[in-house]
Amino acid sequence: MTTGLLAGVFQLYTFAIMPGLRRVDDGTFVTAFASLDRAIVNPWFLLVIFFGSPVLTALAAIAGWGGPGFAWMVGALAATVACIVITVVVQLPANNALKVEAGDPRQDAGAIRGRFRETRWAAWNLVRSVLSTGAAVGLAVGLAQ
Repeated sequence: MTTGLLAGVFQLYTFAIMPGLRRVDDGTFVTAFASLDRAIVNPWFLLVIFFGSPVLTALAAIAGWGGPGFAWMVGALAATVACIVITVVVQLPANNALKVEAGDPRQDAGAIRGRFRETRWAAWNLVRSVLSTGAAVGLAVGLAQ
């Protein structure tokens, strides 16, 4: 279930949040994105969804060791770990830089948005959406066998 929730979060950003933010002015984009990121980085999200997904997927793979669904579960785990790596390497540095700059009234919102590289962020989030959806499907198939 946590893997499906993780996919849902990434898909929400892919299909609703980022397209919605793409339509707003620079100041609104910076303020809204910073606010969303501050809200999502909380203990419940991190424990249950962000870290819960790879941990529970790993436990499922261990429990299914050598069984007919094992390869599916390992694939799901690899895709989930790839999502975490993309988040840590690509998304978090951009998010954190934006939040720091958003708090400085001397910064120009257009420049902040430009440094954020919105198109790059959205493209990598689409990769996370695809990987996490594949992980959820793979885990479901693996558990069903």
